[in-house]
Amino acid sequence: MAKRSSPRRGSLGFLPKKRARRVYPSVSSWPETSETKPLMFAGYKAGMTQIIGIDKQKTSHSFQQEVALPVTIIECPPLKVIGFKAYEKTPYGLKAIPKEQISTKKDSIEEIRLIVRTNPPHKKKPEEFEVKVGGPADKALEYAESQNGKEIPVSDVLKPGEYVDVVAVTKGKGIQGVVKRWGAKIQTRKAKGKRRHAGVINPWTPSRTMWTSLQAGQTGYHRRTLLNSRVIKIGDNNEEITIKGGIPHYGVVRSNYVLLKGSVPGAKKRLIMIRPSIRPQTEKELPEIKEVVK
Repeated sequence: MAKRSSPRRGSLGFLPKKRARRVYPSVSSWPETSETKPLMFAGYKAGMTQIIGIDKQKTSHSFQQEVALPVTIIECPPLKVIGFKAYEKTPYGLKAIPKEQISTKKDSIEEIRLIVRTNPPHKKKPEEFEVKVGGPADKALEYAESQNGKEIPVSDVLKPGEYVDVVAVTKGKGIQGVVKRWGAKIQTRKAKGKRRHAGVINPWTPSRTMWTSLQAGQTGYHRRTLLNSRVIKIGDNNEEITIKGGIPHYGVVRSNYVLLKGSVPGAKKRLIMIRPSIRPQTEKELPEIKEVVK
C-alpha cells in the first residue's frame, strides 16, 4: 500500500500561533453600509444539528429536491446598551471624544460605537464590548442616544439569508508537536530513532533557526475569523431545536437563536461575534425548511 503524503497544513498567514488574550474576541474591521444599525451581534455556541428542506436554488443539481444541511445553533439573547462612545480621526488613529464634548464636536465625529452587555444564560458575569453603528455619523449618534439603556434583539441586526462573518476563539489543545500542529510528515523508524518530528529545522546557511521552521508549541485557543457563513434561520420557538433534557454539554436554549450553515469555530458555551459579511457574496435562494432534526 502506498504511503500517504500531503502538503503541509496550516496557513502561514496566522503566525505566530499564540493564545488569545481572552476567551471572547474583539472585532476591529467593520463592513461599509449606509444603514443605521449595529454592525455586529454576539451569541453563545450551543451545538450542531441538521435541517431537512427543499432546495430552491434553480442552478443547483438538487433543485426542488429534499436536502439535508448541517447547521450550528447560536443562542442570541438581547444585548443591553449601557452607553456609547464617539471617536474622531487623528494622525495617530481614532481617539475617543470626551462625553461632555460630543455636542460641540459633532462635525468631527468619525465613528459611533455602542457599549453593550450580554445576558449570558449559563453564568453570572456578563461580557462587555463595543459595537460600531453603521450609517452617517449624525444619524448614528441619534440612534445611539435613542437606544441607550434599551435592549437590542438579534432580528434588528441580522436577517435570514444574509452572509455573515463569524469571529471566535477556537478550541484550545495545549502544547502539541509538529505533526498535529503543522501536519508534518511522519518519518520512518530509521530517522534518528524518532517518527513524529521535523527532519531539519534550519539550513547550514544562514546558520540560524528560521521563523518558518516546524516546531512544537501552542495549538488552538486562537482568534480566528470565518468568512461568508450564512444565516439559515432566526427563530424564537426553542422547542424546535432543543431535545428532551437539553442540548448535550449546553442545556436548554431559552432565548432567540440563529441557525448558521455549517460549522463555526469555538467550543460550546463560548461567546462568538457575528457581523455582516465584509466581503459579501451574491445571495441565493434559501431552502424551504421542513424540519429541524433533533
